[in-house]
Formats: sequence, structure tokens, C-alpha cells
Amino acid sequence: MFKMKNKRSNEQNQQDPVLQEAFNPFSSLIKHPLLKESFRVEWVRLGEVLDYEQPTKYIVNSTNYDNAHKTPVLTAGQTFILGYTNETQGVYLATPERPCIIFDDFTTSFHWVDFAFKVKSSAIKILTLKKPVQINFKFVFYAMQCIRFNPTQHERHWIKRCANFPIPLPPLPIQEKIIRVLDPLSALTGG
Repeated sequence: MFKMKNKRSNEQNQQDPVLQEAFNPFSSLIKHPLLKESFRVEWVRLGEVLDYEQPTKYIVNSTNYDNAHKTPVLTAGQTFILGYTNETQGVYLATPERPCIIFDDFTTSFHWVDFAFKVKSSAIKILTLKKPVQINFKFVFYAMQCIRFNPTQHERHWIKRCANFPIPLPPLPIQEKIIRVLDPLSALTGG
């Protein structure tokens, strides 16, 4: 039994360089038929590429929402737009050129936002791309959607856990190709 185990161990050791390259989460060679090319990915932690901002100065003062008002009040949950406010102070000025991700620190749900808004809760983190970083922000958003994490405790998760999650970072032209595939699919599914 020991010899067999030892032999198996030797076989595993001979495969280690190949397996290590294939399964090393911080240096991987990717081959994908849709992209028709091979490329290396670097793995980075979300906190290395994303800044976060507390939303305190963007919290709505009144919950008297009215669809006739112009500024949406957001939540990172399923509802997303809670209503509209007429408040003009403390509006976060996201745009298509300067988007952000709103992230619920307790549930870890999040949304892409590219329009001006206010928030209802301090439980939201506003995530933006760190400068200077050669990353497509939308790619980071899609990569975040692939992370499988279900919080079991009612606590804040961004700093303690989520900022440490690794995501693959292919070369920028590959990121842009991936986005060109995912954007239309996301639009079709209402994402």
C-alpha cells in the first residue's frame, strides 16, 4: 500500500508543473474557442483595482418619493430604483463616461450605474476604478458577477472579504472583446 501511494505521489509530482500552471489562480494560460486565441491572465484582488466611497453625503433626506421628480434614489438590492426625489444637493454624478458600481455591504448585491443618483442607505459602498489602472471597469463588473459568495452573517463584507476576492485580468484588448460579447447579452436579459 505504501509503495502504491508513493508511486502515485511520484506521478502527481511529475504532473505538478503542468497542473500548477493550469490551476494557479495568480498566473493562468487561457484558451477559449470564442476568442480564438490564447492569452495569459493576471489575477488581482478587487481591492487592488477598485476604490470605495462611503455614501454618507449622497443619502436622501426625505423618503417622500414621487415619479415626477428627476433624481433616482437607489438601493443595491433587487428593487434598484426606490423612487425619485427633488433633492438637488448631495447627488452622485455618475455618467456613462464616469460610471460606478453601487454595492450593498450587507447582502453583497450590486448594480452598474451610469447616471446621477442619491441613495437611501449608508450600507452601500460606491465603487470606482482606481487610477491609473489599465483595466476596463465594465470588465471588472462582469468578473464580479462570476464570484460565488453567499453571506451568512449580517455584517459589512466589502473590506473584510469582498475586496480580497481575486478576479482574472486578461490583456486589455481581450477584456474589450469579452465586454463586446457580454454587453448585448446583458441588455437582452435586462441586466
